[in-house]
Amino acid sequence: MDLSIIIVNYNTRRLTLDCLHSVYASVTGYTYEVRLIDNNSSDDSVSSIRNEFPQVDLIANQENVGFSRANNQGIRLAQGQYILLLNSDTIVEPDTFQIMLDYMNGHPEVGAAGCKVVLPDGSLDKACKRGFPTPSASFYYAFGFSKLFPDRPRFNQYQLGYLNPDEEYEIDCLVGAFMMVRRKTIEEVGMLDEEFFMYGEDVDWCYRIKEAGWKIYYYPRTKIIHYKGASSRRKPYKIIYEFHRAMILFHRKHYKRNYSFLTNAAVYIGVAVKFGLALLKNKALPVKKSLNQTDVGA
Repeated sequence: MDLSIIIVNYNTRRLTLDCLHSVYASVTGYTYEVRLIDNNSSDDSVSSIRNEFPQVDLIANQENVGFSRANNQGIRLAQGQYILLLNSDTIVEPDTFQIMLDYMNGHPEVGAAGCKVVLPDGSLDKACKRGFPTPSASFYYAFGFSKLFPDRPRFNQYQLGYLNPDEEYEIDCLVGAFMMVRRKTIEEVGMLDEEFFMYGEDVDWCYRIKEAGWKIYYYPRTKIIHYKGASSRRKPYKIIYEFHRAMILFHRKHYKRNYSFLTNAAVYIGVAVKFGLALLKNKALPVKKSLNQTDVGA
């Protein structure tokens, strides 16, 4: 088996079915399997997927175990030489797998790669090519310096806005919505850290992959569409909490020992302030009827 595609579903029946349709419409000479993990959806996702795509290897969890743990369930059973994390709210192009696998096979030094990810309006999903969220990178991003000086590398360490999105680069971090990882790399660095429930697991994985000496590449010769949830709807408290908890967890795991007490304190205070502001902003938004694709951790 060349490729194992891992998809996590949580109450995204229609999006997931559309994603699977695009996957099975792929034109490729490579062999692939699809392993889908459902995190105890309350809609009819499981029955619908089984009826329309009986060839999918489906695991139906009895509880929502989170994005990292669910992906790890699929990775443990995967038979492919490459593992692809693919969000349920994405649409792949017919040649996406062929192009990405050709690239990975031709570059054995690359441990993980991602393609160009665009939003439904055609704009770039900026999370698909990122730097690591160091204290300085996070500061410039959080306080808007990256928007004020979009062409200055110093102020765009996180979203790398100064790089042409149509050219390939070695980068620090991909997005979990589409992340192709070499099996040999996973065997060396391990799977996703399950301490990250639904955010930050992709950044942490990329950090460990690069720490082990592998390269990570952004390769925009093909693209996918990423249907992110509308930001104009109120999110459940847990979503906001987990997003900010992931920031603290990542900093403690990878950066705390490299910085002074004052810098670490500033980071924690900054995250706390950002968390409080996010709660206030969220409270003013209309109530969201149900959790959507962004609520599984991508």
